Amino acid sequence: MLDDSLLDDPAALQRADRDHALLALAGSGARVRTALRLADAAGLARLQPDGRPRAVLVAGHGSALTAGEALAALAGTATLVQPLPAADSRPAGGSSAFSTGLIWQLPGWVGPLDLLVIASADGYEQGLIALAQQGYARGCAIAVICPEDRPLAEAALQVRGLPLPYVPSATEEPAEAPEPDLPAEDPGALWAFLTPLLALAARIGVVPLADRALEQAADLLDELAVRHRPDAAAYLNPAKGLAARLSGTVPLLWSEGPIAAVAAARFAAMLADRAGLPALTGRLPQALTAHRGMFAGRLGGGADPDDFFRDRVDEPDPFTLQVLLLRHVPLEEAADQEQLPPEAVPEPASATPSVRRAHRLAANHDVRLTEYTGIRQEPLEALVELVVLTDFAAVYLGLAADPGH
Repeated sequence: MLDDSLLDDPAALQRADRDHALLALAGSGARVRTALRLADAAGLARLQPDGRPRAVLVAGHGSALTAGEALAALAGTATLVQPLPAADSRPAGGSSAFSTGLIWQLPGWVGPLDLLVIASADGYEQGLIALAQQGYARGCAIAVICPEDRPLAEAALQVRGLPLPYVPSATEEPAEAPEPDLPAEDPGALWAFLTPLLALAARIGVVPLADRALEQAADLLDELAVRHRPDAAAYLNPAKGLAARLSGTVPLLWSEGPIAAVAAARFAAMLADRAGLPALTGRLPQALTAHRGMFAGRLGGGADPDDFFRDRVDEPDPFTLQVLLLRHVPLEEAADQEQLPPEAVPEPASATPSVRRAHRLAANHDVRLTEYTGIRQEPLEALVELVVLTDFAAVYLGLAADPGH
């Protein structure tokens, strides 16, 4: 269970944070700025696109795929953006890393009109190197986001791809990974992938970004890192409050709209990776029917009211459902945007019918529903708001629930 006292003890949080996840999140803004500078140095600013691609495929795993999902949400329907996960795996030979044996396969329709972006924080995956060769054989335009001096970066040059930088975390690597074959992912990797991907997409006309949008996103990342910092008291820190709210629950992460859906999927991945907590995601209105059986089951708030004879001696408190509803609802006044973080709100007067039904379903079954809203006008900044809040919350939850701290 959650150790509430740890959330208000910055020194204890630092000791528990053995792989420096909080520092990695706090440095996300700096990674965005560095990635922009290195992308320009790599030739992105001199790129002269000959029209917009028919489709953009973003291949990788973990945060690289999340970056592809974010690009798809920001691009809308003007261009098809498709994240491309691994299709299979094989024995990784002498390597203990599971990702080394992953295999990717291009869809049959991909050809010279399409752009293939391959992203990796490692750069050693043979499956991604083979994918670059597949793309070259199909006539695709190719870009590769990975560290320099890695086999994947060398493969990018061989297939005449555009090499783009992957900026690693400035924090020290832990001396020994607890799970060497499945190590925890760098929590700030999303921004290291998304920055060059968005810069490239804006350059070729796939996503409409305002001037200095990425620089402003970096500033917002810095601002929110201060708001959610470890030495901010729990009652003033929205991320710590969210972590406490999730303790002892099975989260249902509902979303409305494409931006919120990306944030919900990212939150589920972070909860699994950082807190060992499973969560279900769903988009409104489909989630109302897909998850309705859980409200009347053992996890519902009103479940088991009459089991008087059940032995409760030394029995831990049962897990209950907790619905978190993520939305993007822009505010018109810039001053209000600066003052109001995406904290828990009751059912708003401007709620859509699906949101009202969600609140009504939760209330009818005594299930707590908490709503978090990204309020920034720019979709990218709204995504930053929701992702930073939930990233910090997942890390805090994992640290406070860690029995080894």
